[in-house]
Amino acid sequence: MTVTVSMHFVNELFRGVPAMAAERGDYLKRAGISPFLLEAPHGRVTVEQFATLYRLLVIECDDETPGFFARPLRGGTLKLLCLSLLEAPTLKVALHRYKQFFRILLDDFGYDSSVEGDLARVALVEKRPPAGSRILIHELMLKLFHGIASWMIARKIPPILIDCAYAQPAHSADYRYFYPGRVRFDQAESALYIDAALLEEPVRQTKRHLGDFLQRAPTDWFYVSFEDRLVSHRVREHLARNLASSGSVRDVAVALHMSVRTLSRRLAAEGTHFQAVKDEFRRDYAIQALTRSDRPLLGISEALGFEDLACFSRAFKAWTGNSPAAYRRALGTSRT
Repeated sequence: MTVTVSMHFVNELFRGVPAMAAERGDYLKRAGISPFLLEAPHGRVTVEQFATLYRLLVIECDDETPGFFARPLRGGTLKLLCLSLLEAPTLKVALHRYKQFFRILLDDFGYDSSVEGDLARVALVEKRPPAGSRILIHELMLKLFHGIASWMIARKIPPILIDCAYAQPAHSADYRYFYPGRVRFDQAESALYIDAALLEEPVRQTKRHLGDFLQRAPTDWFYVSFEDRLVSHRVREHLARNLASSGSVRDVAVALHMSVRTLSRRLAAEGTHFQAVKDEFRRDYAIQALTRSDRPLLGISEALGFEDLACFSRAFKAWTGNSPAAYRRALGTSRT
């Protein structure tokens, strides 16, 4: 999974656990994240690194939503939630149980749902200000429902519309890799809209599958590729397989069976363009290679199609605010 996310997710995760500030550097290192990234202007981490850090804080705090709410959700809460949903005949019944679970468990937060025409709406309900980072909580709790619901019916549920009860954040470009639908900011409530017909889908998972799902949490529900729905995701998938041999806009357009003009128009409709998607992919590939392997910088540069190491270094610094050598040195795995 060659995907990275903004340091927003790391920085804000610690907001709910201020007592752990002194040990923050240690937790970052255990997750494979260099503490210097906290101050990096455009620092990014892989989804796996964020998920590892999240799991470390969950264990340390005995809270599966570390510091989010007034009452901690003790270890095993997610397992009990899923077990309570598995016997539901349909996603509609599972959604009702999901809402009831949080109504019983939390005083300051919950979910609401309704059907509006062809759309089913699942909204976050704030009964009082959360203890942790509000934006992060909204992001993760919407993704939690989305991830569990998709797992329950054993198919990726494409969000059609996302409402965010906050102003557009600086890291909003990451949302293109969380939700394939339209995103609206400054809304009254944060909510997820899906095809209402999906509520009649049967629950297909069993207890036998639950262990694997829990072991991969939160990775599987935090990021899901929608290459079948978003052209930008299809471009990334093509680049992941063919960057060295066919990474030009013309090559990608041919591979996706469309003209360059059509590809450009489809990407524009998603709020992006080909070079931005290619740069995002190369940035993520480079960060993954730098943090998870000892491949020489020159080898990474060549794999990404740069003319030389100097070009790669300039591009990486433009993407992240730091050179690739600095990223690697900060992790204590310097290679030339």
